[in-house]
Amino acid sequence: MNSSIDQLSIDTIRTLSIDAIEKAKSGHPGLPMGAAPMAYTLWAKVMKHNPYNSNWFNRDRFVLSAGHGSMLLYSLLYLFHYGLTIEDLKNFRQWRSLTPGHPEFGHTIGVEATTGPLGQGVAMAVGMAIAEAHLAALYNRDSYEIIDHHTFVICGDGDLMEGVSSEAASLAGHLKLGKLIMLYDSNKVSLDGKLDMAFSENVRKRFNAYGWQTLLVKDGNDADKIEEAISKAKGDPYHPTLIEVQTVIGYGAPHVQGTNKVHGNPLGPAETVETKKRYGWKYDPFYVPEEVKEHFNKLAEKCADQEREWNNRFTEYEARYPHEAKILKDTIERKLPKGYGDNFPVYEAGANKATRAASGEVINVAAKAIPQLFGGSADLASSTKTEIKYGGDFLSDNYVGRNIWFGVREFAMTAAVNGMVLHKGVIPFCSTFLTFSDYSKPAIRLAAIMGIPSIFVFTHDSIAVGEDGPTHEPIEQLAGLRAIPNLNVIRPADGNETREAWKIALESTDRPTVLILTRQNVESFEGEKNGSTNGVKRGGYIVSKELGTPDAVLIATGSEVELAIKAQKKLEEKNIKVRVVSMPSWELFHSQSREYQESILPSELLNRVAIEMASPMGWKQFVGESGHLLTINHFGASAPGPIVINKFGFTVENVTKITAELIKNRQKKADNVR
Repeated sequence: MNSSIDQLSIDTIRTLSIDAIEKAKSGHPGLPMGAAPMAYTLWAKVMKHNPYNSNWFNRDRFVLSAGHGSMLLYSLLYLFHYGLTIEDLKNFRQWRSLTPGHPEFGHTIGVEATTGPLGQGVAMAVGMAIAEAHLAALYNRDSYEIIDHHTFVICGDGDLMEGVSSEAASLAGHLKLGKLIMLYDSNKVSLDGKLDMAFSENVRKRFNAYGWQTLLVKDGNDADKIEEAISKAKGDPYHPTLIEVQTVIGYGAPHVQGTNKVHGNPLGPAETVETKKRYGWKYDPFYVPEEVKEHFNKLAEKCADQEREWNNRFTEYEARYPHEAKILKDTIERKLPKGYGDNFPVYEAGANKATRAASGEVINVAAKAIPQLFGGSADLASSTKTEIKYGGDFLSDNYVGRNIWFGVREFAMTAAVNGMVLHKGVIPFCSTFLTFSDYSKPAIRLAAIMGIPSIFVFTHDSIAVGEDGPTHEPIEQLAGLRAIPNLNVIRPADGNETREAWKIALESTDRPTVLILTRQNVESFEGEKNGSTNGVKRGGYIVSKELGTPDAVLIATGSEVELAIKAQKKLEEKNIKVRVVSMPSWELFHSQSREYQESILPSELLNRVAIEMASPMGWKQFVGESGHLLTINHFGASAPGPIVINKFGFTVENVTKITAELIKNRQKKADNVR
């Protein structure tokens, strides 16, 4: 039986949500109305958090994976004094408000992750739990469990239908992430109608099979039972827990509760009045009763006491373990050690090495200098060269390990890395083949929206993959990744560019980085050794200068830079002067001054050839309408890599021919005009 103040607080959360959605004439009232008891119980009676310092590191993390129910979270943030005002609630879903339609990390204080694309919140929470387990294993000492917090999720049926949540749940169960607790808002309704039209499995049995503890609360309005279930979940350190809480969507709305009509539509004036009568609510819109205000004031102070107690413990820890404390502080703030890159490899001209191999060498040098570097692959570490040698494996009995075995779970892997970055304390990366970036793209996009420095490594970057054929030869993936705003996509040409690309990724603070790497060997050039330090940072630079006034410019990325330089030498034999520009990152090049861009690609230099073994989409901006694109607008083929490359025209002879003809044809046109 809920106490009177508990029930009044729960109904306050419900009515604030109803009022904000009603005022906006837009939103999803059903979840806040049905899930308010579990959310209130979690925040008021269980969760470790401090409203006055939302970044307290040892706080419990809360992810509203069902992000469409955002007013539930905003009501809690307002009542707990996280900084939202009643005006913010009144501006729900309005231009530049702090209460957007779905929770946005970095925009609204107290929001741990941007959610809304269903299922990703579950996977990000798994990443947070991984980070907590790793850091606890590294830094906790006897009597000083300074890293000791839980990750809580509220999810819905939609989250659990999405495949990414299944991938993530499978991984969490395998890793025995006992500090991950998920409250499942089980209301048997989806957006279109009754859930059993599309979803009839036994969710608890499925999660049991994943290795989770599963619990059931039959009455979603019983806060005491919910608290008991959470307490039992916390008591099992070896299994993540799914608590199925059976709720009524839109609870209290007399004509629409329990139906899809209350999922994503305001109640309307008449239904709002009737619903509030059901609650016994006699107050005006957006009103918070004085006793509720006083109750949340006390709760907020009690929450703040938890951090004060932890700070005292950490002071003692710091005195006893100063070295560990300093490293932990630096890792939380993502401070890189001074000179971390001093021993990074430098590749002499003529070195013949795949950029995936160079990347692997950089990773292992970086791992020695940067203790928080932490990552893995989708069962491809031996191919993507992302294993941290001597780093140990992150397993259920070895959380100190630095190599994560994500398994063939690309989407969950990528989203989990986002969760680790959001958690802080680690610098995570993940890897797979570029063609499988399509499985990861929604999570990459979310990282870019959140502006977080996740690192994604994609190898086997072109038709040079060869025998595996078109399914494994990426064509359109580069264009798709480059289309995502606020994302650094870097395709280095050799080992030196790869080294600099890793520095950009490691030093980034406000955007994710994608590294695109070759399977096949590529040759290092003197220009790249000397010019890549600043050149890669600027996105594009002259890797091989022309002899005299240039007749044309060859613009290439990745392995095709080697091809361009070889073609340049052939053209010089024909007395054709050509500039070669390496363009590893369009995003970074666009961020440079107009003057710099002009110095690399002068406006008057119209004879331009772009060379890339990928889709032509986007290249016209660099070569103009009259330039030539040596790209691919079809799928690849199965044959040895060199043969595929040759058959598709990526040869010195073809580049030489294309460039010479481009210059000749332009000269003819100029002569005809005269």
